[in-house]
Amino acid sequence: MVAGELLSQPVTALKGVGGKVAERLTKIGIQQVQDLLFHLPLRYQDRTRLMPLGSLRPQQEALVEGTIQLSQVKFGRRRSLLCHVSDGTGAIILRFFHFSKAQQQQLAKGRRIRCFGEIRNGPSSLEIVHPEYQLLATEGIVPVDNEMTPIYPTTEGLHQLSLRKLMKQALAILDQDSMPELLTESSRLHQAAEFSLVDALKYVHQPPPDAAVDQLLERKHPAQKRLAYEELLAQQLTMKKLRAQTQHHTAPVLKSDSKQRQQLLSALPFPLTAAQDRVIKEILDDVAEAHPMQRLVQGDVGSGKTVVAALAAVEAVAAGCQAVMMAPTELLAEQHYRTFDNWLTPLGIRVGWCAGKQTAAERKQVLAELQSGDIKVAVGTHALFQDEVLFNNLGLVIIDEQHRFGVHQRLALRDKGRETDSLPHQLVMTATPIPRTLAMTAYADLNVSVIDEMPPGRTPVSTVVLPDSRRQDVIDRVHHACQQQRQVYWVCTLIEESEHLQCQAAEDTATALQDSLPDLKIGLVHGRMKAADKERVMQAFKAAELDMLVATTVIEVGVDVPNASLMVIENAERLGLAQLHQLRGRVGRGQVESHCVLMYHPPLSENGQARLSCLRETNDGFKIAQRDLEIRGPGEVLGTRQTGLPQFRVADLVEDQALLAVMDRASRVLLKQAPRQADALITRWFAHKINFGNV
Repeated sequence: MVAGELLSQPVTALKGVGGKVAERLTKIGIQQVQDLLFHLPLRYQDRTRLMPLGSLRPQQEALVEGTIQLSQVKFGRRRSLLCHVSDGTGAIILRFFHFSKAQQQQLAKGRRIRCFGEIRNGPSSLEIVHPEYQLLATEGIVPVDNEMTPIYPTTEGLHQLSLRKLMKQALAILDQDSMPELLTESSRLHQAAEFSLVDALKYVHQPPPDAAVDQLLERKHPAQKRLAYEELLAQQLTMKKLRAQTQHHTAPVLKSDSKQRQQLLSALPFPLTAAQDRVIKEILDDVAEAHPMQRLVQGDVGSGKTVVAALAAVEAVAAGCQAVMMAPTELLAEQHYRTFDNWLTPLGIRVGWCAGKQTAAERKQVLAELQSGDIKVAVGTHALFQDEVLFNNLGLVIIDEQHRFGVHQRLALRDKGRETDSLPHQLVMTATPIPRTLAMTAYADLNVSVIDEMPPGRTPVSTVVLPDSRRQDVIDRVHHACQQQRQVYWVCTLIEESEHLQCQAAEDTATALQDSLPDLKIGLVHGRMKAADKERVMQAFKAAELDMLVATTVIEVGVDVPNASLMVIENAERLGLAQLHQLRGRVGRGQVESHCVLMYHPPLSENGQARLSCLRETNDGFKIAQRDLEIRGPGEVLGTRQTGLPQFRVADLVEDQALLAVMDRASRVLLKQAPRQADALITRWFAHKINFGNV
């Protein structure tokens, strides 16, 4: 067998791996021999030196040796075998709860024993409970291990000892032939890449006694960074390949005389910011090409993404195509529909609405008008994904709040426009700022635009954090604001399993507040209300017929009420940073100074404290997103299940941001210089994880 193929054999090729063991290994992601090598230790034990018994301290793990002075069975609440061992410097007790007659005879007075385990405080002296042990000959020196002992992540029924034995077999095959270097000189753009891959793997699995174990445990050792570098590069290459595949398709060229666009711009009550102008130009340049645009527009709450989307839709229609805008919730989709309808109908562009709650007759009509091309711009929820939705000539797909949809949903909608090999252009928008490092990884198949400037007239929101014991003070403050003709949001964030209980909590809160503030007009909105009732309350709040709106988090995205200048969020510690920032973005939309009160129920966890103080300190969505990433990790921030973000084996998107910064360049260099090595790298790290055909 060729050296390179040894490592790509199934694990069953190793000694000691039958069907049962192979099944357990698959559970921890190990199918081929080389998967073992990328299954890295969680921590290490030091069995390279013997510790004198007199120097032991509780809580340390140690390798010790001595002679058994006394062996006795003790009957207490549980029967146990106690072996008293000494080495001339001190003594220790070995305690066994599970032992056989044979073991009891073996562990007899006078035997020399070497054992390893955690030192604990026992009733009368230091103890090791159930140590790993070996009995030694009375005379002679028995060598200790010459490297640290790795402890691996494992699963039920798979012991450390068996894992180590398999690892030894895999490491024995490992050399430059079986695991060739795939990085070219010029794709090593960070000192981490200087280590050789084979040396890095050997070091991590078998660190020498003088290894910097602290560095290894904190994942900061150059050997680990070398592996992370290669894994991140492989991931970046997969995304680049996906993107290149999209570029093989054609897309309709959307280019018009800009007359309708100018009409819309002059009808708007506000001028565009420089950032909006820049992003629109990037989009128009993309859609004028004959291959599909793949662009992500990030902009903080209230930075004006909707108008950017509307201008892109107008361009598609002016060029003779249809456009579709999709949002994750009916409430938000409906708001987009109203806005688009207001802006586009005067230009003679017909806007249609498609959602799950329509009657069969309404739906039938919308579907017919989409297919005939009478509806030029469709706005809706994921009801637009369904098979029976057919377009006449779809040229542009706009997806709002991308992180709520999976990659596959995004692609299902894209395929709606698939006539022969032509795909619609795709514009993805999010008000959840994604830290740059994450965007580069999760959305490397998209070009990223950022609207990094707020429209004039938005006032920063000042945020205070209070325990719920000061609820009465908050209610007084609300009362005062309403007497000044301001309006207030009161958000209930009871994270109950059932929506029913959530809504019940909101209803109870609204009743209690109405009792405390009888002179105020208070409305209520929650997820179980009929859409028409919800809409009626929202409109009444917008028209200032209500002083206060009590709501569940359904108002997180969308509603625009410039006169609302105070928001109270109950149990704020239960929400993520991004969600709190989104909610807070509902106030501060007018000229008046606005405030947000985050009420929490003590005691606060360390994480809860970090989250709330971050919101108090900044209004910048990108800083908040970066902090959120550090506190909660990438899977939580993006909703890993949704985005299809790969589960990395070695790399960590928070710890390895310095490596991420060079990945775009390194992957371009490798694709250009050594495309076959780039393919081999993808296979090495992600072979059984990514199905290019489906994406």
